[in-house]
Amino acid sequence: METMDGPVTEVRSEGERAVMEELGQNVDEIIVKVDELEQRLNEVDQFYSKTGKKQSNTSKASSVMKDKDKDKQITSFKRRQQDASRREAAAAKRMQDLMRQFAGLLRQHIMGHKWAGPFMQPVDVVGLGLHDYYEVIEKPMDFSTIKSKMEAKDGTGYKNVREICADVRLIFKNAMKYNDERDDVHVMAKTLLVKFEEKWLQLLPKVDEEDERRKKEEAEAQLDMQLAQEVTHAKMARDLSSELDEVELHLEKLREVALRNCRKMSTEEKKALMTVLTQLSPEDLNKALLIVAQNNPNFQATGQEVDLDIDAQSESTLWKLKFFVKEVVQGQGKSPTSITMNNNNNMNQNKRKREEAKGTQKRNKKPW
Repeated sequence: METMDGPVTEVRSEGERAVMEELGQNVDEIIVKVDELEQRLNEVDQFYSKTGKKQSNTSKASSVMKDKDKDKQITSFKRRQQDASRREAAAAKRMQDLMRQFAGLLRQHIMGHKWAGPFMQPVDVVGLGLHDYYEVIEKPMDFSTIKSKMEAKDGTGYKNVREICADVRLIFKNAMKYNDERDDVHVMAKTLLVKFEEKWLQLLPKVDEEDERRKKEEAEAQLDMQLAQEVTHAKMARDLSSELDEVELHLEKLREVALRNCRKMSTEEKKALMTVLTQLSPEDLNKALLIVAQNNPNFQATGQEVDLDIDAQSESTLWKLKFFVKEVVQGQGKSPTSITMNNNNNMNQNKRKREEAKGTQKRNKKPW
């Protein structure tokens, strides 16, 4: 326990020590709880900072979503969430259909062509003595590799038909890049590439249509995800508000228990407290008087002049006043002790001045 002028050594009973130990444990639990709440609060704050949206004050007023549009969005989100797996399955089926059509196009018009032989298997670099092949060609490609990726079931295969198209082009462009324009392989690759582009144009409208549909569905999925995050963080904010109210209530109860177990304030401490109260600003003084009024319904905290009988106040009221005063003066970069000492110094200086003035009058006094 600490007085206005410093610490005081006290002897407590077993009961008092038990109460203080329980208070200490409760305070430790609250500190842990507050730390956990602070982490969650930071998470909510970071979410709304990143999304560029301002979350209203996490009070009871914000615990109810008042925005009708948001209610509609949430309802729509839940409905779309239920349909998400169905949409995803339908999109996968459409893409598989496009891939089958593309595979049929390749087999019929490209891989079945009489000039497709050199491109069906990986280039035999060693057998053909192509020592610089890998220096010229960064990514070798052939139709057997494409076929294996199209039939892969382990997730390493193609995700969409455009990936297959890119690899088919790569086969012919590699051949054209490595071989001279007059070389047969170059001519064969160029001819098949032109033929492939013609057939690809026939399938392209369907591919474009599917791409647009997928973009729209992905945008909806992104909106769903964002809305889900908003709903989650809005609920988190409401829960935080509720839990903070509980912590505040718990703290207030602990404060009351602590005040009830406070020792009696000495006469000197009461005088020091009263001295500091007289030094407060009008605004802070009104707050102090409200503390008295809260604990003493008969006390009138209004009017031009207020008569505060410090000795008539309960111990809990006195300690509440002391804690309040301490917070105020510490916020001003001072301490209750320094204010009391300054006040005493001012009184001592005034007393010395009066004594010096009296002494001067005596020295200047002429005899009759």
